[in-house]
Order: sequence, then C-alpha cells, then structure tokens
Amino acid sequence: MMSGIGSKDTSPELLVRRGLHALGYRYRLHARKLPGRPDMVFPGRRAVILVNGCFWHGHRCGLFRWPSTRPQFWQDKICGNIQRDQKNRRCLLDAGWRVLDVWECTLKGPARRALGEVLAECAAFLEGEQPWASIGGSQTVMIEDSA
Repeated sequence: MMSGIGSKDTSPELLVRRGLHALGYRYRLHARKLPGRPDMVFPGRRAVILVNGCFWHGHRCGLFRWPSTRPQFWQDKICGNIQRDQKNRRCLLDAGWRVLDVWECTLKGPARRALGEVLAECAAFLEGEQPWASIGGSQTVMIEDSA
C-alpha cells in the first residue's frame, strides 16, 4: 500500500500550489538542478517551498506514528529521509536560496489550520527576507521515539 504513494502532486502540495497560484504567485515545479527537487521554486524571489508529508519526513505531530511491522526498516527509512532533508536544506541555504517547509498536519488532520492562514504565512515568507521558516513546527522524531 505504501508503494502507491507518490512523491509529487500530493493533496497537501496541490492545495498550497493552487492557493498560491490564485494569489498571483508563479513558480516552477520540482527543479531537477536544485538539491532535493523542491516542490515549488520561485526563482525571482530566490525561494523554495517544500510541502512535507508528516509520516515520510518524520514530523513529530499527531499524524506520525512508527509502524509496528518491520520496525528496523522504517527507522532506517524515516531517519534517512530526515538526514537527507537536513542536507538538502543546508545545500539550498548555502547556495543562497530561502527555504520554507510546510507540514502536512497544518493542512489536514485534527490540528489543521485554515487554508487561508497557511497561504498567508507562505505569502509572508515569499514577500519577506527570512532565510528559513517552517509552518507546522520543525521538530522531527528521533530514533529513541520508536517503541
């Protein structure tokens, strides 16, 4: 079942893309030349937006739970994803890009926020000069959390 989940055009990503487009923002999708192939690239603003799934990127929130089957596989997989995300973020920042992480839990689930509020925070980031920000918090799980 997990293999059927794609890495592009997820429902949270589409919500953010459509909302920002409606607000007049134009962007490129999944730029191959940038580390991690960011979901949305705003070349004129030197900014990227990453829409992260809470499970796949190990976000410490109500949508993440360690799977009970094959625990070592999932620990390796998710911790590897977290490390790769950190490396890609660092490479983007070092190259002069501004990075915004938008977490899935802000768009769906029990702790979701109004879409307009999330889009307003995205727009504020794009209009500002902050090098890095996270909508939904930035804390990820640690290997000790698996049990």
